[in-house]
Amino acid sequence: MSFIKIYIHIVFSTKNRIPHFNTFDLRIKVWKHIKENASEKGVFLDMVNGYTDHCHCLLSLGSGQNIEKIVQLIKGESSYWINKNQLTKEKFFWQDEYIAVSVSESKIDSVRNYIKNQERNHQKKTFMEEYQEFIEKYNLK
Repeated sequence: MSFIKIYIHIVFSTKNRIPHFNTFDLRIKVWKHIKENASEKGVFLDMVNGYTDHCHCLLSLGSGQNIEKIVQLIKGESSYWINKNQLTKEKFFWQDEYIAVSVSESKIDSVRNYIKNQERNHQKKTFMEEYQEFIEKYNLK
């Protein structure tokens, strides 16, 4: 039997960073749906949260899973669901790009805390500032 535990922190934004998720209730509804759908599809999504124009996911890859397919599944199905349920004023799309970085076991709690506190985090900085910090912190240039 194989034992696998590979945590990945994924961040992706709405197309053109449009703040579609402009109410707390809408954000909760979308994040809850993403988590439930991931579970139904056999994806271990530990935590999901975000703000008006982006989403953070902490997940653990299982055997046979890869980042690209998991991100496609999460983004594709959720945008379909958002549009089907007319949750946004205009047609909804996620941006094609995303950031995915590995998370060591010793940092899981701090990443969970960071994701959990998105509302508070974005009172102090924009998504673009956060995005730039990720690029620099993880040397993604």
